[in-house]
Amino acid sequence: MESRFRSIFLAAAGGFLTMAAMPGWSQAPQNDAPQVVQPNVERRELNVGAIDTEDFELTGFIGIMSVEDFESSFVYGARLAYHINEALFAEATYGRTDVGESSSEKLVGSEYFDDRTLSYYDLSLGWNVLPGESFFGQRRAYNSSFYVIGGLGTTDFAGDSNFTVNFGFGFKVLPTDYLAVRIEARDYLFDTDINADNKTLNNLQLTLNASWFF
Repeated sequence: MESRFRSIFLAAAGGFLTMAAMPGWSQAPQNDAPQVVQPNVERRELNVGAIDTEDFELTGFIGIMSVEDFESSFVYGARLAYHINEALFAEATYGRTDVGESSSEKLVGSEYFDDRTLSYYDLSLGWNVLPGESFFGQRRAYNSSFYVIGGLGTTDFAGDSNFTVNFGFGFKVLPTDYLAVRIEARDYLFDTDINADNKTLNNLQLTLNASWFF
């Protein structure tokens, strides 16, 4: 019995070794390498419009200025700005208007002063808060920016030179790479005693501006 089991065991072992020596058993099946698909994509040439890199901006403006206690009057002037970077710009402004009568002058029927010209000049710093694009219709988009601005200067009025603080905001649109149009509102504050009492005047101004970059 023991010799029979030994014979069966040896026969089974010999068969296993014979199958292990066969090529199909000695090597693991090899899968073919995955085929790399080369996409056939047609590349398009993009024509990117050139944008002027000029940092100076020359502006002319017209508008309405409401001098406190006086009638609103036509105002005009010029600005020269230097763009420090895409966010900040420094701007010098000169403006001029002829002031109408005050309410007290109308009441008494006489003028307090003869020279009705008000002129001012200031140096301000502006910040482009929301630069982006504005769409006009379905096919036209222009670079634009909402900005805030403020600065210091001098106002010559009724024979006096008055220290002036200004602040405001505006919206600018660039139809081309060298022209800009903007609407701006500012408040000019200065102290005066023109009506026999010292007070701070708030002088609101709304202007339409046209600019040229160079």
